[in-house]
Amino acid sequence: MAHLLIISGDAKTDLPLQTNLTKSGLENSAVSYDEALAEPSRLNPDIAIIEISSSGDGKEWQLLLQLKKQKNVPVIALVTEQTIANLEGHNEVDDFIICPYEEAELALRISRLLHKTRSPESADQIKADGLTLDLVTCDVTIDGIKVDLTFKEYELLKLMASSKGRVFTRQALLDKIWGYDYFGGDRTVDVHVRRLRSKIEDANHTYIETVRNIGYRFIKNV
Repeated sequence: MAHLLIISGDAKTDLPLQTNLTKSGLENSAVSYDEALAEPSRLNPDIAIIEISSSGDGKEWQLLLQLKKQKNVPVIALVTEQTIANLEGHNEVDDFIICPYEEAELALRISRLLHKTRSPESADQIKADGLTLDLVTCDVTIDGIKVDLTFKEYELLKLMASSKGRVFTRQALLDKIWGYDYFGGDRTVDVHVRRLRSKIEDANHTYIETVRNIGYRFIKNV
């Protein structure tokens, strides 16, 4: 069963939401921003709901980026009429719902997002034309033969393969893989992508496409 994590300013206020989600058949738990930041290991759900606060301290955005970087977790933002504008520019958010909301609508959004983001063959594997990423063991194989990748190469491949067809700018890849406080240039991304390609591509396998003057994408139809 999929596990849903609710993250908000105060986890105690989420009890009614937890009760309703449980009634809908969704296993869930709730943590506050501070609890989640103090215990990153708790950020391992199958899907998350994050309350977008109006405090302006940015804790929810820190947690959102951690969720995406650790497991590329699908995220629904819980917003109000006053905080909906804060979503502008945050493309990491997969969906949002405005309070007050209908319980049936939220349950449906959760169900649809889980179905959309889960791999049809396995939630623990990503496959494409002979390439297999095992998200549990972190092994990568091509036609059954293991490929040795560095940590950054694996993270690049996992990020792009998890969103086939999506174009990632070089800056977006820097932010997601190296972090916002990394001061290296675009050249870092180009070097790592070139090394990654040399390890997983050959005359019979092409997975990553260069999008001129923008960045890279994992080819959708492979």
